[in-house]
Amino acid sequence: MKPVKIGILGLGTVGGGAAKVLQRNAAEIARRAGREIIITRASASDLSKPRLCDTSNIEMTTNGFDIISDPEIDIIVETIGGAGVVKDMVLQAIENGKHVVTANKSLIALHGNEIFAKASEKGVIVAFEAAVAGGIPIIKAIREGLSGNQIEWLAGIINGTSNFILTEMRDKGRDFADVLAEAQALGYAEADPTFDVEGIDAGHKLTILASIAFGIPLQFDKVYTEGITQITRTDVEYAEQLGYRIKSLGVARKTEKGIELRVHPTLIPERRLIANVNGVMNAVLVKGDAVGATLYYGAGAGAEPTGSAVVADVIDVVRALTSDPENRVPHLAFQANALADIPVLDSGDFQTAYYLRLHAEDKSGVLADVTRILADCDISIEAILQKPPAKNETIVPIILLTQVTQEHKLNAAIAKIEQLETVSGKVNRIRLETLG
Repeated sequence: MKPVKIGILGLGTVGGGAAKVLQRNAAEIARRAGREIIITRASASDLSKPRLCDTSNIEMTTNGFDIISDPEIDIIVETIGGAGVVKDMVLQAIENGKHVVTANKSLIALHGNEIFAKASEKGVIVAFEAAVAGGIPIIKAIREGLSGNQIEWLAGIINGTSNFILTEMRDKGRDFADVLAEAQALGYAEADPTFDVEGIDAGHKLTILASIAFGIPLQFDKVYTEGITQITRTDVEYAEQLGYRIKSLGVARKTEKGIELRVHPTLIPERRLIANVNGVMNAVLVKGDAVGATLYYGAGAGAEPTGSAVVADVIDVVRALTSDPENRVPHLAFQANALADIPVLDSGDFQTAYYLRLHAEDKSGVLADVTRILADCDISIEAILQKPPAKNETIVPIILLTQVTQEHKLNAAIAKIEQLETVSGKVNRIRLETLG
């Protein structure tokens, strides 16, 4: 059969990794796809930079639109990132009747509804496995492997930078700022790390996972995000003493009232497999009604791991080139006309347990006041840890674990606790998930 020609927009880390995998495994890939796949053109902002792949037979350009308008190219692979001009490039490629493979989570999370609608209109495929969790095939697992299930909830470590920082804080007793500086030096974090450490990157990925898990439109604007910048090594140490690890989790849960979409630091029992995912690795835990809990683990970033997911999407597109567009796997797992308008809950309606750390005067009655406030707000206590005061100090740290409650109740209780004259400063709160 005639070879399939592809063009790559952005021959940097991910694009170069995908091209390298395509070239190295060309024969095996052709056997799987049923046709040879050839990279004919690629774009890059600086053509003088060294590349991860062999570019001797690739026509290079600085103008991606030249590739998009090339009638010989069947599939556009977008690995530039961002959601500005890239959105226009992807929409133009679709308009030109080309299939698109992208690793761009922000593009899909923010503009996926429009892009998929356009793709359906033109009868082309937009594949995005590499947009979530790097080389882990989590999109395919939920969209196809678990398609017989009602997904009840999912929880994922889906940002390697945050996981690296929290791992170092736990293993080496280091402070957040110190580890962040190292992460930037190692290339795990950008010069401006906001997207990673404030949960925005994970929020983009959770938006996509929730859409394919629950059959809802993509709606990043409704995801609650909270970063790890306020986590101290003291909290990490106390969590360890109580039998927990702190991880930055993306959580999507279907409840009777609607769907929780939230990214935040979370205490997880140390016995859980996902609590032992360390460094820059990613993992996603998915609970289906039929299959139960399933865990997916692997590299969440990197040239070849992410390139692996890109190439897998290219192969899927090639396999489907001659298929009836109406019978292809839907972009968001559910048929486009069957997406449900299930409400996404406000953070006050979240239901989870909590870790609370406060500082209070070391005298009788203080703990009783705190527990009375919690009881009045209908919040039950699971455990209490009170540390002795430091030498010549009269203020002691108190740590409480609550049972599952609604967040608006906890917010009311914290406000009252902070008003006690015997309590100093703010109450530090971290959510807790048993993932049972």
